[in-house]
Amino acid sequence: MTGALTNASCRVRPAAEPVPAPIIGSAAGNIFGRLVRQNDGVRHAGLKAAAVATLETLAPARVAALSRAHGRALVAELSPHASRRGLDAFAFRLAPSVVASLLGAPGEAVPDVVRWTGEFVSGIAPGAPADARAAGKAAAARLLDLGRTLRAADGLLATLARHAEGREGGAVVANALGFLSQSYDATAGLIGNTLLALARHPELADATLLPRVVAEVARHDAPVQNTRRFVAEDTVVEGQRMNAGDAVLVVLAAANRDPAANPDPARFDIERLAPRTFTFGLGAHACPGAMLATTIAVAGVTEVLEAGLPLDRLARDVRYRPSANARIPRFDAG
Repeated sequence: MTGALTNASCRVRPAAEPVPAPIIGSAAGNIFGRLVRQNDGVRHAGLKAAAVATLETLAPARVAALSRAHGRALVAELSPHASRRGLDAFAFRLAPSVVASLLGAPGEAVPDVVRWTGEFVSGIAPGAPADARAAGKAAAARLLDLGRTLRAADGLLATLARHAEGREGGAVVANALGFLSQSYDATAGLIGNTLLALARHPELADATLLPRVVAEVARHDAPVQNTRRFVAEDTVVEGQRMNAGDAVLVVLAAANRDPAANPDPARFDIERLAPRTFTFGLGAHACPGAMLATTIAVAGVTEVLEAGLPLDRLARDVRYRPSANARIPRFDAG
């Protein structure tokens, strides 16, 4: 697996389709085509370094406090402790609320940013129906308009612009918006899967243990299950000859359960020594947002537990949302 993620010939997009055909020429395609996550080589390296440097400016204590504040507001609005539909909404809305605030969005704009983020993510998903694609394109245009105004705000977007000095402005805005879209499904899955882990291990539902619980959930029940690589030129990956045009499905969740990486990997163990977790990727495209996602998840789980969420019934008849690469429970389907 590590070979596919570190081989320079294995790219994140097919050479013939750098942007998915259904969104070419739209605002959604404008954002997608500029994301460092979707590019390799020179277009990737400089902006990736700027994105990493930007996220490294975040103090975990500040992220935690902001996440708790947004979590409390969402608990009051959605009653996730009493409503399974509210719990689903809470899991998806918390991360974009926090990231929108970090980017510099004014408080009154945050609900709109959250809604637009959800529509954008749904609209660029593989196989998205025509109505979802249309809504995603419209949402992307609104996000771009907002992003242009946030360059003057005191937030992560302005910080990214400083670290990416000299880079094209549209790429800076797109990658700041990428902080929203790339945390959306992954953090919702991390929150949901952590709650399911606590339902199965209620003795771990202790605020002092939650950071370790969330870290083990990221390994044991990964919210991001897989990623893909597309071979740009003939190469060898892990001893296997690969030809230009081949595609590789990299199952991150399976790597997390590889006994060579984690002894007794099927056991859920928050005391695991030196765990290896591949959920956030590896190599040049490793996600720099691990601290952000896990801190938001810890805060969100803390808030719903303190509100009185009954864990004993949570894991009954749990189902998962249809997704090509994410594992996100749907609590209102039980």
